[in-house]
Amino acid sequence: MRSRTGAPRSPAPSAVGRRAVVRGLAGAAGVLGAAGCGSIGPATIVRDRADYLSAIGESWKEQTLLNIVRLRYSDAPTFLDVSSIISGYTLQGQVSAGAAISSDRTTAVPFRLGTIGAGAGIIDRPTISYTPMSGDRFTRSLLHPIPPAAIFGLVEAGFPADLILLVTIRALNSVFNRSSMGGRSRSADPRFYPLLEAFRRLQLSGAVSLRRERQGQDEIAHLILAHGLSEAVTRDLELVAATLNLQLGRNRQFLLTTGAVPRNEQEIAVLSRSMMEILLELGQGIAVPEPHVAAGRTSAASRTVEAEHPWDRPFVRIHAGPAGPADAFVAVPYRETWYWVEDGDRASKAVLSFLMLLFSLAETGLPRQAPVLTVPAN
Repeated sequence: MRSRTGAPRSPAPSAVGRRAVVRGLAGAAGVLGAAGCGSIGPATIVRDRADYLSAIGESWKEQTLLNIVRLRYSDAPTFLDVSSIISGYTLQGQVSAGAAISSDRTTAVPFRLGTIGAGAGIIDRPTISYTPMSGDRFTRSLLHPIPPAAIFGLVEAGFPADLILLVTIRALNSVFNRSSMGGRSRSADPRFYPLLEAFRRLQLSGAVSLRRERQGQDEIAHLILAHGLSEAVTRDLELVAATLNLQLGRNRQFLLTTGAVPRNEQEIAVLSRSMMEILLELGQGIAVPEPHVAAGRTSAASRTVEAEHPWDRPFVRIHAGPAGPADAFVAVPYRETWYWVEDGDRASKAVLSFLMLLFSLAETGLPRQAPVLTVPAN
């Protein structure tokens, strides 16, 4: 076909070519439409919650172990709390298309579709805020003794009484636990370990409970020791009463107070440890390298795995070496040396995990700011 001027006229796009363009663009738009119509937020909850919980838990274990090691080397502990997590998602997409018109009049489809492309992506930009532990919160969390009611509340909740009292108690009614802290370093009184074992048996028999009452603005707690359950329970009750110089009356309720010496035979004076003391005690379980001791960087361990009495062994066995094992429960580097707790050491893992509860109990009276996870989706 020629125009009025005689020049060849370019062929018009065929219906087939137009339909190809429409189908291509519709498909590309459908890709972005499918990605844009659905909500991003709900699909991320399961993954984000599990991933962030795992990351915070692992970070807490590493921070705790690192501070135990730092204290063993007379270094200052440093704690950072994850105060907030904001994970923002952005959906981005693009569509591209190209076409060409052929001047060849003999072709059946003069209009050719070149390329059509579509792409969509989700960008995650998390913002994590950290709050250093300082001021009054640092003092209360690390230096104040753990409240006696909180300690025996854990016993009532089912946590092993012998382990809890061994880790958190310095003395009950002037019956002293072992200590590895400097000027207070001492062995446990001969009556202390049998007392732990008796408390554990009473706990398993259901003979130990706790009652809390309000007196004005203060809360008081009574430890209740049941009676009449069995001869074995009676013997353990008599052992506890004789060791702590208690008078087993009809109600068998004993006021829990703070201190080393009770005022009468109806009180249990609890001299509890602070978190700083507990971390220092745990540090004695580190198998520090001999060259570090010889160089004066740290002291030799006062507690060893080869201790004669099982209760005299370290609370947590912490190993040291040039590199941590791949299957460690937790491992941290410090001054070109790795320190770790073995994954197969259940006792050490239990005590280290138990510290998280103790940190919460040590902050009684202060509002605790828990990590907040906010996930806006655009």
